[in-house]
Amino acid sequence: MLERIRQPGPAMRLKTVFTIAVLGALSACSHAPRKVVNPPRASIQQLQARGDGSWQLDVRLQNFSNVPTAFATVHAELTIGGQDAGAIDVAPGITIGPESADIVAATLKPALGGKLAVASALAAGQSQRYSLKGTIVTTQPKGSYPFEFESSLNPAPGLPGVMR
Repeated sequence: MLERIRQPGPAMRLKTVFTIAVLGALSACSHAPRKVVNPPRASIQQLQARGDGSWQLDVRLQNFSNVPTAFATVHAELTIGGQDAGAIDVAPGITIGPESADIVAATLKPALGGKLAVASALAAGQSQRYSLKGTIVTTQPKGSYPFEFESSLNPAPGLPGVMR
């Protein structure tokens, strides 16, 4: 006599698919995202030439890591138009979230060459190349990161003495 093999019904197939999906989701959740720490960077977002000869700088600190980063110090040599402008030293004491940026203020008494390069660019309404070269120290995650950054600053329309 031939016995019939019973095929699972639709309800049994649905239970099996559901169980496999739940187990797959649970195994995916058990792996925490890998911490990726990338070197941070600093750049100048804005330079404002003040009447007393000093510059007010908005320094943009960028965190390229997928974890929050606590910025302890930033030291960088600023060159504008090929001229030495001086050193930027800030102790921001801020934490920047993953893959984010924030701005800190710095005041600089620029060297004569840098001051002349900015004054000339502002008077002519022209852009000026700049570079930053220095070190960023973080406390969480702990590290010291050398960096170099080059870009240009342009006179801000309607804002005398401001370059962005």
